[in-house]
Amino acid sequence: MNQSHFFAHLSRLKLINRWPLMRNIRTENVSEHSLQVAFVAHALAVIKNRRFGGRLNAERIALLAMYHDTSEVLTGDMPTPIKYFNAQIAHEYKNIEKIAQGKLIEMLPEELREDFRPLIDEQYYAPEEKAVVKQADTLCAYLKCLEEISAGNNEFTPAMARLEKTLEERNSPEMDYFMTVFIPSFSLSLDEISNHDSPL
Repeated sequence: MNQSHFFAHLSRLKLINRWPLMRNIRTENVSEHSLQVAFVAHALAVIKNRRFGGRLNAERIALLAMYHDTSEVLTGDMPTPIKYFNAQIAHEYKNIEKIAQGKLIEMLPEELREDFRPLIDEQYYAPEEKAVVKQADTLCAYLKCLEEISAGNNEFTPAMARLEKTLEERNSPEMDYFMTVFIPSFSLSLDEISNHDSPL
């Protein structure tokens, strides 16, 4: 039985830092970001199903979110201002991502590839699944900005303003619900979120 380097590669996601051009009070890596996106994407799907008549597979969406940035273990995390500097760069980066996704899938034993391909390769995401993962990804980037600004780091103020516009563009009832119910706690201290008498 041949050895596979697939999970050894994925374990290195924790070595890839996000927001590489910005001063961070606390560094965030791709591994922890992916877990948070999985939490939020799963919640958005559950909220949509319970409150707004959705029929999403919340567990599959959580898995898609876990794997959504795995190609960055080969490409690194390109800063957003560079990635979207113009249409040509954005297009070429998408091609690079696609190649990296293919390389990751090829690392798997052949008998497992068709199980992981729909998680890693975005072309297998249904449009509604992709939208929820994108919403969760944006929400988590927004939360990072909120945490940095709350800690006194104004470096993240322009990024937060840009993300607020993106959130408006990707708006949905389940996102509004999540932002109203869960986001305010991120600006509170540990004592405040531990206090059961909190006004929230």
